Amino acid sequence: MPLENKTRNMFWFFTIVIGVLTLSQLIGYWVNSTIEQNTTVVWNSLIHFTHIRNHGGVFGMLQGMGWIFATISIGLLFGVSAYLWFSPAIKRYEYICFGFIVGGGASNILDRFVYGSVIDFIDIQHIPYWNYIFNTADVMVHVGIWPLLFFSFLASTDESNPNQAN
Repeated sequence: MPLENKTRNMFWFFTIVIGVLTLSQLIGYWVNSTIEQNTTVVWNSLIHFTHIRNHGGVFGMLQGMGWIFATISIGLLFGVSAYLWFSPAIKRYEYICFGFIVGGGASNILDRFVYGSVIDFIDIQHIPYWNYIFNTADVMVHVGIWPLLFFSFLASTDESNPNQAN
């Protein structure tokens, strides 16, 4: 890929990272400022805002050891950024998807440094066997992961089809 295209794609990547990080932090700040911890505000019958703190990792695992997840996450975020810069054949959608993933991950890391924990508040009701509360950054990570997986499977199917014209 020409350097000009890579620079443009990295610009979009970092723009999305900054946008997601800013949005997630602003919403987290709003939740922290307006909803008392361990209380719930009912938005509608499906969505409640329940302000809790996650001092652990994914799905609340390893409570009190959030620093482990922050350390691993920092390494992963730098690794993804290096991968995007140094890999010769990255598609534009990968820059975009990884922008959402890195922005969401960076927001959760920043929460850990600023608040000592991640601010979670999105509480979805009426889903069997689901009792997790998450945040905007987590949603943004999924906004990046699912299309990335979809396009990756689509690309691997295209590559394995010998009858397809290039």
